[in-house]
Amino acid sequence: MSDQVNVAVVGVGSWGANLLRTVGAMENSRLSWICDRDARTLARRGRAHPDAKTTTRLEDVLADPAVEAVLIATPADAHYDCALAALMADKHVFVEKPLALRSDHAERLVAEADRRNLKLMVGHLLRHHPVVEYLKRLIDRGDLGETRYLYSQRVNLGVVRTNENAWWSLAPHDIAVACYLFDAAPRTVVAQGRCFLQSGVEDVVFGTLHFADGRMAHIHVSWLDPHKIRKITLVGSGKMAAFDDMEATEKLRIYDKGATIKQEFASYAEAVQLRTGDIVIPRIDPVEPLQCECRRFIAAVRENQPVYSDGWDGLNVVRALEAGAESLRSGGIPVELPGADAARAAQSCLVSVG
Repeated sequence: MSDQVNVAVVGVGSWGANLLRTVGAMENSRLSWICDRDARTLARRGRAHPDAKTTTRLEDVLADPAVEAVLIATPADAHYDCALAALMADKHVFVEKPLALRSDHAERLVAEADRRNLKLMVGHLLRHHPVVEYLKRLIDRGDLGETRYLYSQRVNLGVVRTNENAWWSLAPHDIAVACYLFDAAPRTVVAQGRCFLQSGVEDVVFGTLHFADGRMAHIHVSWLDPHKIRKITLVGSGKMAAFDDMEATEKLRIYDKGATIKQEFASYAEAVQLRTGDIVIPRIDPVEPLQCECRRFIAAVRENQPVYSDGWDGLNVVRALEAGAESLRSGGIPVELPGADAARAAQSCLVSVG
Protein backbone atom coordinates (compact mmCIF):
# COMPACT_ATOMS: atom_id res chain seq x y z
CA MET A 1 0.00 0.00 0.00
CA SER A 2 1.22 3.52 -0.81
CA ASP A 3 1.91 6.18 1.80
CA GLN A 4 -1.49 7.68 1.04
CA VAL A 5 -4.83 5.90 1.27
CA ASN A 6 -7.10 6.68 -1.68
CA VAL A 7 -10.48 7.62 -0.20
CA ALA A 8 -13.92 8.61 -1.40
CA VAL A 9 -16.51 10.56 0.57
CA VAL A 10 -20.13 9.65 -0.13
CA GLY A 11 -22.74 12.13 1.06
CA VAL A 12 -21.28 15.62 1.40
CA GLY A 13 -24.14 17.60 2.90
CA SER A 14 -23.78 19.47 6.18
CA TRP A 15 -21.87 16.82 8.16
CA GLY A 16 -20.32 15.15 5.14
CA ALA A 17 -18.68 18.47 4.34
CA ASN A 18 -16.79 18.23 7.63
CA LEU A 19 -15.56 14.74 6.76
CA LEU A 20 -14.56 16.03 3.35
CA ARG A 21 -12.61 18.93 4.85
CA THR A 22 -10.85 16.70 7.34
CA VAL A 23 -9.74 13.78 5.15
CA GLY A 24 -8.98 16.15 2.29
CA ALA A 25 -6.33 17.88 4.43
CA MET A 26 -4.69 14.77 5.89
CA GLU A 27 -1.19 13.82 4.76
CA ASN A 28 -1.88 10.07 4.78
CA SER A 29 -5.02 10.21 2.67
CA ARG A 30 -5.74 11.24 -0.89
CA LEU A 31 -9.24 12.39 -1.75
CA SER A 32 -10.05 10.59 -5.00
CA TRP A 33 -13.83 10.87 -5.30
CA ILE A 34 -16.68 13.03 -4.00
CA CYS A 35 -20.17 11.56 -4.37
CA ASP A 36 -23.56 13.10 -3.66
CA ARG A 37 -26.99 12.71 -5.24
CA ASP A 38 -27.56 16.48 -5.18
CA ALA A 39 -25.80 17.94 -8.23
CA ARG A 40 -25.59 21.48 -6.83
CA THR A 41 -24.05 20.32 -3.56
CA LEU A 42 -21.66 18.10 -5.49
CA ALA A 43 -20.55 20.98 -7.73
CA ARG A 44 -19.97 23.25 -4.73
CA ARG A 45 -17.86 20.67 -2.90
CA GLY A 46 -16.01 19.78 -6.09
CA ARG A 47 -14.89 23.39 -6.59
CA ALA A 48 -13.25 23.28 -3.16
CA HIS A 49 -11.43 20.03 -4.03
CA PRO A 50 -10.55 20.31 -7.72
CA ASP A 51 -8.23 17.28 -7.72
CA ALA A 52 -11.04 14.89 -6.79
CA LYS A 53 -13.44 13.32 -9.26
CA THR A 54 -17.14 13.98 -8.70
CA THR A 55 -20.21 11.86 -9.36
CA THR A 56 -23.82 11.44 -8.36
CA ARG A 57 -23.50 7.63 -8.70
CA LEU A 58 -22.04 5.42 -5.97
CA GLU A 59 -21.38 2.81 -8.66
CA ASP A 60 -18.73 5.06 -10.24
CA VAL A 61 -16.84 5.25 -6.96
CA LEU A 62 -16.97 1.52 -6.28
CA ALA A 63 -15.91 0.63 -9.82
CA ASP A 64 -12.58 2.45 -9.38
CA PRO A 65 -9.97 -0.11 -8.25
CA ALA A 66 -7.77 2.69 -6.91
CA VAL A 67 -10.30 3.56 -4.19
CA GLU A 68 -9.29 1.77 -1.00
CA ALA A 69 -11.67 3.28 1.55
CA VAL A 70 -15.12 4.88 1.47
CA LEU A 71 -16.43 7.32 4.07
CA ILE A 72 -20.24 7.44 4.16
CA ALA A 73 -22.21 10.41 5.52
CA THR A 74 -25.51 9.95 3.70
CA PRO A 75 -28.90 10.17 5.44
CA ALA A 76 -29.21 7.33 7.97
CA ASP A 77 -31.70 5.34 5.90
CA ALA A 78 -29.05 4.90 3.21
CA HIS A 79 -26.20 3.83 5.51
CA TYR A 80 -26.83 0.10 5.16
CA ASP A 81 -27.18 -0.01 1.38
CA CYS A 82 -24.14 2.20 0.78
CA ALA A 83 -21.94 0.43 3.33
CA LEU A 84 -22.90 -3.04 2.08
CA ALA A 85 -22.24 -2.08 -1.53
CA ALA A 86 -18.81 -0.70 -0.57
CA LEU A 87 -17.89 -3.82 1.39
CA MET A 88 -19.04 -6.05 -1.47
CA ALA A 89 -16.70 -4.04 -3.70
CA ASP A 90 -13.85 -4.83 -1.26
CA LYS A 91 -13.52 -1.30 0.08
CA HIS A 92 -12.79 -0.43 3.70
CA VAL A 93 -15.73 1.50 5.15
CA PHE A 94 -16.29 4.33 7.58
CA VAL A 95 -19.99 5.03 8.11
CA GLU A 96 -21.57 7.74 10.22
CA LYS A 97 -23.82 6.81 13.12
CA PRO A 98 -26.02 4.89 13.31
CA LEU A 99 -24.43 1.96 11.50
CA ALA A 100 -27.89 0.91 10.26
CA LEU A 101 -31.54 1.33 11.21
CA ARG A 102 -32.07 -2.41 11.86
CA SER A 103 -29.97 -4.75 13.95
CA ASP A 104 -30.09 -7.52 11.33
CA HIS A 105 -28.68 -5.06 8.80
CA ALA A 106 -25.93 -4.07 11.23
CA GLU A 107 -25.15 -7.76 11.81
CA ARG A 108 -24.85 -8.28 8.05
CA LEU A 109 -22.36 -5.42 7.72
CA VAL A 110 -20.25 -6.73 10.61
CA ALA A 111 -20.27 -10.22 9.12
CA GLU A 112 -19.40 -9.01 5.63
CA ALA A 113 -16.47 -6.93 6.87
CA ASP A 114 -15.20 -9.89 8.89
CA ARG A 115 -15.57 -12.33 6.00
CA ARG A 116 -13.67 -10.06 3.63
CA ASN A 117 -11.08 -8.95 6.22
CA LEU A 118 -12.05 -5.31 5.73
CA LYS A 119 -12.08 -2.43 8.20
CA LEU A 120 -15.52 -1.26 9.29
CA MET A 121 -15.60 1.83 11.50
CA VAL A 122 -18.65 3.68 12.83
CA GLY A 123 -18.70 7.45 13.38
CA HIS A 124 -19.30 7.52 17.13
CA LEU A 125 -17.65 10.91 17.38
CA LEU A 126 -17.74 11.29 21.17
CA ARG A 127 -15.72 8.10 21.57
CA HIS A 128 -12.81 10.16 20.24
CA HIS A 129 -13.33 13.19 22.48
CA PRO A 130 -10.27 13.75 24.71
CA VAL A 131 -12.49 14.25 27.78
CA VAL A 132 -14.32 10.96 27.21
CA GLU A 133 -10.99 9.18 26.80
CA TYR A 134 -9.77 10.84 30.02
CA LEU A 135 -12.89 9.58 31.80
CA LYS A 136 -12.21 6.07 30.53
CA ARG A 137 -8.69 6.19 31.97
CA LEU A 138 -10.08 7.36 35.33
CA ILE A 139 -12.47 4.40 35.39
CA ASP A 140 -9.86 1.85 34.32
CA ARG A 141 -7.43 3.06 37.01
CA GLY A 142 -10.14 2.93 39.65
CA ASP A 143 -9.80 6.65 40.42
CA LEU A 144 -13.57 7.04 40.75
CA GLY A 145 -13.99 3.87 42.76
CA GLU A 146 -16.68 1.47 41.58
CA THR A 147 -18.67 3.10 38.79
CA ARG A 148 -22.37 3.07 39.59
CA TYR A 149 -24.32 5.02 36.98
CA LEU A 150 -24.19 7.87 34.52
CA TYR A 151 -26.74 10.23 33.08
CA SER A 152 -26.55 12.46 30.04
CA GLN A 153 -28.44 15.40 28.59
CA ARG A 154 -28.36 16.21 24.89
CA VAL A 155 -31.02 18.86 24.39
CA ASN A 156 -31.57 22.06 22.41
CA LEU A 157 -34.24 24.00 20.54
CA GLY A 158 -33.81 22.40 17.08
CA VAL A 159 -32.74 20.95 14.68
CA VAL A 160 -36.19 19.34 14.28
CA ARG A 161 -36.07 16.21 12.12
CA THR A 162 -38.95 14.82 10.10
CA ASN A 163 -37.51 11.43 9.08
CA GLU A 164 -36.28 10.28 12.53
CA ASN A 165 -37.15 10.99 16.15
CA ALA A 166 -34.92 12.48 18.84
CA TRP A 167 -33.98 9.01 20.07
CA TRP A 168 -32.50 7.86 16.76
CA SER A 169 -31.04 11.27 15.96
CA LEU A 170 -29.37 12.20 19.26
CA ALA A 171 -29.11 9.17 21.55
CA PRO A 172 -26.48 7.23 19.53
CA HIS A 173 -23.79 9.57 20.90
CA ASP A 174 -24.59 8.87 24.53
CA ILE A 175 -25.32 5.17 24.08
CA ALA A 176 -21.91 4.74 22.45
CA VAL A 177 -20.21 6.62 25.30
CA ALA A 178 -22.02 4.59 27.98
CA CYS A 179 -21.03 1.29 26.34
CA TYR A 180 -17.44 2.52 26.01
CA LEU A 181 -17.10 3.77 29.58
CA PHE A 182 -18.78 0.70 31.07
CA ASP A 183 -17.01 -1.63 28.63
CA ALA A 184 -20.26 -3.53 28.10
CA ALA A 185 -23.46 -3.61 26.07
CA PRO A 186 -26.79 -2.97 27.84
CA ARG A 187 -29.07 -5.86 28.65
CA THR A 188 -32.36 -3.97 28.98
CA VAL A 189 -33.63 -0.65 27.62
CA VAL A 190 -36.60 1.37 28.86
CA ALA A 191 -37.72 4.47 26.97
CA GLN A 192 -40.59 6.94 27.12
CA GLY A 193 -41.21 10.00 24.99
CA ARG A 194 -43.77 12.28 23.43
CA CYS A 195 -44.63 13.65 19.97
CA PHE A 196 -45.51 17.32 20.38
CA LEU A 197 -44.69 18.81 16.98
CA GLN A 198 -45.29 15.95 14.53
CA SER A 199 -47.36 12.82 14.76
CA GLY A 200 -45.21 9.72 15.16
CA VAL A 201 -41.93 11.62 15.69
CA GLU A 202 -40.90 11.89 19.35
CA ASP A 203 -39.41 15.30 20.15
CA VAL A 204 -38.27 14.29 23.64
CA VAL A 205 -37.19 10.89 24.94
CA PHE A 206 -36.04 9.67 28.33
CA GLY A 207 -34.23 6.34 28.00
CA THR A 208 -32.48 4.13 30.54
CA LEU A 209 -29.95 1.44 29.74
CA HIS A 210 -29.57 -1.32 32.33
CA PHE A 211 -26.35 -3.35 32.34
CA ALA A 212 -25.85 -6.91 33.55
CA ASP A 213 -23.72 -5.86 36.54
CA GLY A 214 -26.34 -3.44 37.87
CA ARG A 215 -24.98 -0.21 36.44
CA MET A 216 -27.29 2.01 34.45
CA ALA A 217 -27.17 4.96 32.09
CA HIS A 218 -30.04 7.45 31.86
CA ILE A 219 -30.27 9.45 28.63
CA HIS A 220 -32.36 12.57 28.04
CA VAL A 221 -32.56 13.76 24.43
CA SER A 222 -34.73 16.50 22.97
CA TRP A 223 -34.84 19.16 20.27
CA LEU A 224 -37.67 20.93 22.10
CA ASP A 225 -35.87 22.50 25.05
CA PRO A 226 -34.94 26.09 26.01
CA HIS A 227 -31.34 25.15 26.86
CA LYS A 228 -28.49 23.83 24.75
CA ILE A 229 -26.94 21.17 26.98
CA ARG A 230 -24.32 18.57 26.13
CA LYS A 231 -23.45 17.04 29.49
CA ILE A 232 -22.54 13.64 30.94
CA THR A 233 -22.32 13.00 34.68
CA LEU A 234 -20.62 9.87 35.99
CA VAL A 235 -21.07 8.71 39.58
CA GLY A 236 -18.61 6.39 41.28
CA SER A 237 -18.34 5.05 44.80
CA GLY A 238 -15.27 7.20 45.46
CA LYS A 239 -15.58 10.24 43.23
CA MET A 240 -17.91 11.76 40.67
CA ALA A 241 -17.20 13.50 37.36
CA ALA A 242 -19.11 15.88 35.10
CA PHE A 243 -18.26 16.48 31.43
CA ASP A 244 -19.83 19.66 30.06
CA ASP A 245 -19.06 19.96 26.35
CA MET A 246 -20.57 23.44 26.20
CA GLU A 247 -17.76 24.80 28.39
CA ALA A 248 -15.06 26.47 26.33
CA THR A 249 -12.08 25.28 28.38
CA GLU A 250 -12.98 23.67 31.73
CA LYS A 251 -14.96 20.80 30.26
CA LEU A 252 -14.33 18.24 33.02
CA ARG A 253 -14.76 18.56 36.77
CA ILE A 254 -13.95 15.76 39.18
CA TYR A 255 -15.71 15.91 42.53
CA ASP A 256 -14.23 14.22 45.58
CA LYS A 257 -17.67 13.47 46.91
CA GLY A 258 -19.37 10.29 47.98
CA ALA A 259 -21.52 8.42 50.43
CA THR A 260 -20.68 5.32 52.45
CA ILE A 261 -22.52 3.12 54.92
CA LYS A 262 -20.99 3.35 58.40
CA GLN A 263 -21.66 0.70 61.04
CA GLU A 264 -22.63 2.12 64.45
CA PHE A 265 -21.34 -0.60 66.77
CA ALA A 266 -22.96 0.86 69.88
CA SER A 267 -26.46 0.59 68.44
CA TYR A 268 -25.78 -1.99 65.71
CA ALA A 269 -27.38 0.47 63.31
CA GLU A 270 -26.15 1.58 59.90
CA ALA A 271 -25.84 5.22 58.93
CA VAL A 272 -25.06 6.92 55.62
CA GLN A 273 -21.94 9.05 55.89
CA LEU A 274 -21.46 11.80 53.31
CA ARG A 275 -18.07 13.03 52.20
CA THR A 276 -17.31 16.32 50.43
CA GLY A 277 -13.80 17.13 49.27
CA ASP A 278 -12.02 19.08 46.57
CA ILE A 279 -13.14 19.78 43.03
CA VAL A 280 -10.39 19.13 40.47
CA ILE A 281 -10.40 20.56 36.95
CA PRO A 282 -7.74 18.61 35.05
CA ARG A 283 -5.85 20.11 32.15
CA ILE A 284 -6.79 18.23 28.98
CA ASP A 285 -5.18 19.19 25.70
CA PRO A 286 -7.86 20.17 23.18
CA VAL A 287 -8.04 17.83 20.21
CA GLU A 288 -10.75 18.01 17.54
CA PRO A 289 -12.60 14.67 17.85
CA LEU A 290 -13.27 14.52 14.11
CA GLN A 291 -9.56 14.89 13.34
CA CYS A 292 -8.77 12.09 15.76
CA GLU A 293 -11.55 9.89 14.36
CA CYS A 294 -10.43 10.28 10.75
CA ARG A 295 -6.75 9.77 11.61
CA ARG A 296 -7.61 6.52 13.36
CA PHE A 297 -9.61 5.24 10.42
CA ILE A 298 -6.86 6.04 7.93
CA ALA A 299 -4.26 4.44 10.23
CA ALA A 300 -6.40 1.32 10.56
CA VAL A 301 -6.53 0.98 6.77
CA ARG A 302 -2.95 2.04 6.02
CA GLU A 303 -1.19 0.17 8.84
CA ASN A 304 -3.70 -2.63 9.41
CA GLN A 305 -4.35 -1.42 12.94
CA PRO A 306 -7.41 -2.47 14.97
CA VAL A 307 -10.45 -0.30 14.35
CA TYR A 308 -11.50 2.08 17.09
CA SER A 309 -15.32 2.14 17.40
CA ASP A 310 -15.70 -0.82 15.07
CA GLY A 311 -18.71 -2.60 13.63
CA TRP A 312 -19.38 -4.46 16.88
CA ASP A 313 -19.61 -1.14 18.72
CA GLY A 314 -21.97 0.07 16.03
CA LEU A 315 -24.08 -3.09 16.33
CA ASN A 316 -24.37 -2.68 20.12
CA VAL A 317 -25.63 0.86 19.64
CA VAL A 318 -28.15 -0.16 16.97
CA ARG A 319 -29.45 -2.95 19.20
CA ALA A 320 -29.96 -0.46 22.04
CA LEU A 321 -31.64 2.04 19.73
CA GLU A 322 -33.92 -0.64 18.34
CA ALA A 323 -34.85 -1.84 21.84
CA GLY A 324 -35.51 1.75 22.91
CA ALA A 325 -37.75 2.27 19.89
CA GLU A 326 -39.71 -0.86 20.79
CA SER A 327 -40.05 0.33 24.38
CA LEU A 328 -41.27 3.72 23.12
CA ARG A 329 -43.96 2.07 21.02
CA SER A 330 -45.11 -0.03 23.98
CA GLY A 331 -45.36 2.87 26.40
CA GLY A 332 -42.14 2.21 28.29
CA ILE A 333 -42.11 -1.56 28.78
CA PRO A 334 -38.54 -2.85 29.38
CA VAL A 335 -37.07 -4.54 26.31
CA GLU A 336 -34.28 -7.09 26.69
CA LEU A 337 -31.34 -7.31 24.30
CA PRO A 338 -29.55 -10.53 23.36
CA GLY A 339 -26.40 -11.27 25.33
CA ALA A 340 -22.95 -10.92 23.83
CA ASP A 341 -22.64 -14.70 23.36
CA ALA A 342 -25.90 -14.84 21.41
CA ALA A 343 -24.89 -11.86 19.28
CA ARG A 344 -21.51 -13.36 18.43
CA ALA A 345 -23.13 -16.71 17.63
CA ALA A 346 -25.51 -14.97 15.22
CA GLN A 347 -22.57 -13.19 13.62
CA SER A 348 -20.71 -16.47 13.21
CA CYS A 349 -23.71 -17.98 11.47
CA LEU A 350 -23.89 -15.04 9.08
CA VAL A 351 -20.19 -15.41 8.27
CA SER A 352 -20.53 -19.15 7.67
CA VAL A 353 -23.43 -18.81 5.25
CA GLY A 354 -21.83 -15.76 3.57
